[in-house]
Amino acid sequence: MRKINIAYAEIPGYNCFGCSKENPIGLKLDFYETEEGVFAEWFPTNDYEGYHNHLHGGIQATLLDEIGSWIIPVKIGSSGVTRSLNVNYLKPIFVDHGKITISAKLLQYENNIATIEAKIVDKENIERTNARIEYFVFSEEVARKRFHFPGKEKF
Repeated sequence: MRKINIAYAEIPGYNCFGCSKENPIGLKLDFYETEEGVFAEWFPTNDYEGYHNHLHGGIQATLLDEIGSWIIPVKIGSSGVTRSLNVNYLKPIFVDHGKITISAKLLQYENNIATIEAKIVDKENIERTNARIEYFVFSEEVARKRFHFPGKEKF
């Protein structure tokens, strides 16, 4: 396991809702690479509630999309954009229950489409939410020109 460098943070004005440490309302996620994929740990707060003490479903979807997107630079070596995101809400995530773990792994990469499985588990390792996500992956040349991709080695 290794901590992933958020290379995009070097871009002036970078303000990603998921990972920028400078975004005052962002999630401020840190990511780790494993042999199988990518994961992050996060402590929900009531700033991200839907119903009282329930983590908002849109935030859950954002967490899954964010973790899935980190497969693209770290495992594939490029940049991409979300093509589809299919979320399954299995059990509520309670804000006051503490740490959750968000993880993703690459299922398939073919014809510039990466299919990724992502999930959120609670501190007891009970799966709460999962998603199947497809990303359109750009060539490295396009990723460098349009999306400030610095190269796989920078992550």
